Amino acid sequence: MNHVHPSPEALFEAAHGVAREIVDNPPLVVQGIKQVMNFSADHPTSDGLAYVALWNSAFLASDDLTEAMTAFAMKRPPSFKGS
Repeated sequence: MNHVHPSPEALFEAAHGVAREIVDNPPLVVQGIKQVMNFSADHPTSDGLAYVALWNSAFLASDDLTEAMTAFAMKRPPSFKGS
């Protein structure tokens, strides 16, 4: 996403907003995205797709996924633990 901000203050406010969006995600998801992006930068697309499939399948057993589904069903904000 590209944006031009009218002032340094607006830039920092937008940057803090993006950072907040990242922080509000499950830690395992943020870690996984970083791992997959780093892996995919140096490997063919087919290998990157296989890697992301493996990472995603490992996440299925996490407490955070259960918390995400429970919070959604209960219409409340999730409380992720990184496990």
